[in-house]
Amino acid sequence: MPHAAAVPIPVPTGLWRFVPAFDALRRYSAADLRYDFVAGLTVAAVAVPQAMAYGLAAGVDPVHGLYAAIVITAVGAIFDSSRQLINGPTNATSIAVLSATAMVAAEDKLAAVILLGFLIGLVQLGITLLRLGDLTRYISHSVVLGFTAGAGTLLVLDQMKNLLGLSAMGGGGDHFLVRWWLTLTTGGALHGATLAVGLGSIGLVVALRWVKSKLNLPLFPEFLVAVVVMASLTAALDLEAAGVRVIGAVPAALPSFALPEWDLERARALSTSAVAIAILGLLEALAMAKGIAAHTGQRLDLNQQCLSEALANLAGSFFRAIPGSGSLTRSAINQQAGARTQWSGVWSAAAVALIMVLFAPYARFIPRAALAGILMVTAWRMVDKGALLYSIRATRFDAAIIGVTALSAVFVSIEFCILIGVLLSFLLAVPRAGRMLLSEFVVGESGWVRERLPGDTPDPELLIYGLEGEMFFGAGPKLEAHLDEIEDRLDAHTRVLILRVKRARSPDAVGTHMLDAFVRRVQGRGVEVLICGVRDDLFRVFSVTGLVHSIGAAHVFREEAVRQTSTARAIDRARVLLGRGGE
Repeated sequence: MPHAAAVPIPVPTGLWRFVPAFDALRRYSAADLRYDFVAGLTVAAVAVPQAMAYGLAAGVDPVHGLYAAIVITAVGAIFDSSRQLINGPTNATSIAVLSATAMVAAEDKLAAVILLGFLIGLVQLGITLLRLGDLTRYISHSVVLGFTAGAGTLLVLDQMKNLLGLSAMGGGGDHFLVRWWLTLTTGGALHGATLAVGLGSIGLVVALRWVKSKLNLPLFPEFLVAVVVMASLTAALDLEAAGVRVIGAVPAALPSFALPEWDLERARALSTSAVAIAILGLLEALAMAKGIAAHTGQRLDLNQQCLSEALANLAGSFFRAIPGSGSLTRSAINQQAGARTQWSGVWSAAAVALIMVLFAPYARFIPRAALAGILMVTAWRMVDKGALLYSIRATRFDAAIIGVTALSAVFVSIEFCILIGVLLSFLLAVPRAGRMLLSEFVVGESGWVRERLPGDTPDPELLIYGLEGEMFFGAGPKLEAHLDEIEDRLDAHTRVLILRVKRARSPDAVGTHMLDAFVRRVQGRGVEVLICGVRDDLFRVFSVTGLVHSIGAAHVFREEAVRQTSTARAIDRARVLLGRGGE
């Protein structure tokens, strides 16, 4: 979007830094207001049917999805770092909430969902205060792909009862798949009129989307049109009397303030799920914010983005809203509609509130089967088939993460699958981050140091090795193996060993201790050790741990802005020690 790329964005200072939407007002124009207002209304047209469907998906009354589209969207927009991201109820978060509260009795379901939202906000606030938001880059995107595949499957399976007109069977203590099977086999006979409404809503959405693409109408609200058409047919034909279940009365009132019902035992039971869903929400929001920023050229504050997610969920829990995150669909629509600042999200929330107040009496005719159809279409769209196939083909690690995450989502639980995926990501990231390479060098005929080639004859008295990579605990096994390899090369002829550490990074106690012990062993065999390429950060750690003392200050060559490189100076010193002149 040229406007966003062309206008320089001043860095907020003071209080403005924590309220980006207020900072935007300092340079707000009439054109910005017009674009944001139109974008907000466009998003609201999609948000209303989606919010109701996601409330149903979370296992509570759809009105609580609408509350989320008002409170979470507004609060998230005010504190968002991203100017176009729209927060609110999402498909992925809703199905995760459904899974997390599956064991809760029906009469306590809403209280559990609200308490879960409060805990999610607390976890995200903790991540913000500890400034850990950027650690999400170490979580493989394959986790998100596997999650969406598993969550999409679960969403379709869960909504089959509403599509077919069956009664939910099984107890809260039963596994999801057990309850699904019991519902299919003992939940009553298929209800033809309900199925017709559900399939009709799916067909209508697909048809409208086809027309939308052919006529190039990217902002056409096909979900809202489908819901209005099906609700109108249900009211006109009195399908409720024929057994088609509707969502029932929707209060024509805005969400009111109410403290979450605090129950220590329930909070403990939900704590693991809260951590998993909090991470999922941040992954969703940050991934979408980065994607939008790639198009607009905006510089993001990831920690501010985490703060906005935390405050939005905390605020939502005080107004009986289901938990939420960044919405892929509504954010894309917001950007395409020309939104310029965070205030488009505020306008969207206000429009949803107005629609709720004015049209709530008519919403009671919306059939549950129509919302189920919308959710099934959304479930199909939420899985990025191209990215999924690409990652599966890319490496065995990506395929394994996707497979394990998706299968654990279906056969264990959504929140557990997220934790499994995150754990697998870290298990794969740490060894890769801990890679350390060992290279052997020789002094060529021209006097320049270069990597040893297979045909090179090494100097029997002088060995030169380079260590490259991370020197922290994660690289410990590899570093130890490399040092053992060097030690094995030492023989009776070896008199000097040069170690180049110019490309060694992030030393910690484990890495320096290994290197110190190695130096002492080599010196014990009568071999002089020289170390070169020592940057300031390495020298500081080597000094305080005593490694410089072990080697000898005269044998440590730092990277300095002098005529000779540290490697050349080390080789000159080695020549002196070998009686070959130099220095």
